[in-house]
Amino acid sequence: MTLTKRIIPCLDVKNGRVVKGLHFESIKDAGDPVELARKYSDEGADELVFLDITASDEQRETIKDLVRRVASVIDIPFTVGGGVKSLDDARNILLNGADKVGINTGAIKNPQIITELMELFGRQCVVVAIDAKRNYDLKDGVTVFSENGQSFWYEVFIYGGKKETGIDVIQWAKKVDELGAGEILLTSIDRDGTKDGYDILLTTSIVDSVSIPVIASGGCGKPSDMVDVFEKSNVDAALAASIFHYETHGVKGVKTYLKEKEIPVRL
Repeated sequence: MTLTKRIIPCLDVKNGRVVKGLHFESIKDAGDPVELARKYSDEGADELVFLDITASDEQRETIKDLVRRVASVIDIPFTVGGGVKSLDDARNILLNGADKVGINTGAIKNPQIITELMELFGRQCVVVAIDAKRNYDLKDGVTVFSENGQSFWYEVFIYGGKKETGIDVIQWAKKVDELGAGEILLTSIDRDGTKDGYDILLTTSIVDSVSIPVIASGGCGKPSDMVDVFEKSNVDAALAASIFHYETHGVKGVKTYLKEKEIPVRL
C-alpha cells in the first residue's frame, strides 16, 4: 500500500495574527488564525501547523488561548510550536488542543528534552523543527555540498531564523532522530517566502539521513513545486503558507492537481 503524501498549511502567528515573510523577515499580515484554520480544515488539509514565531525570541510561552480557539474549529491533526522549552510548555500546548508539539530553539539548547518529551507523550507527539540556511564559509566537520560551482554547508538557525548555531544540519537531523523525535519539520530559510520552490538538495539529504518522516517547508509558490519535491525526494509531507493564505490556490485544488500528477494524496 502506498502511503499518501500529506499537505499541510502553516499558520505563522505573531501578535495573534497570521503573518508571512521573506527569509523569515519583512513580515506582512495574512489573516485571522481561527478563520484560516477552519477554512483549511474544511478544504481537506491533512494537518495544520501553528507556529508562534516570536515566542522564543521574546522569551515567552505560546499563546495558549489562541491555540485552544484554533483547535476548537478543526478536526485534523494539529501541531503547535513556539517557545517550547520544558515539559510543562509542551503539556500546556497539548492540553489546549494540539496533537503534536513542535520544538526548535528549545531542542538546540537542551537536546535531552526531545527524549523526555518522547518518553512522556509518545514519539508521535514530538516534531522537531529545523531551520537551515546555506553557509558558503566552509569549516571542518560539516557536510559539504556543491551547486553551480559553489560549495556550501547547511547551518541550523534558532530564534525564528535570527541566530546561527554553527551546527551542521545533517548531523543535527541524525541526532534528533536518535533522541526520539517522531518527525522533522525542515525549513529552508533561503527559500522561505520566495515562491521559488523547495530546496530539493536540502530535503533529499535530510530524508536520506533519517528514519523518521520529514515535512518539507520553505519556498512553495505553486502546486507544481509540491509535485517537484514529492517526485525528487522521498519526503512525507509538504508544508506551505503563501499559496494558501493569499487565495492563489485552495487546498482542495492543490490536492486535485497532485492526484492528476499521480502523487498519492487523500481527497
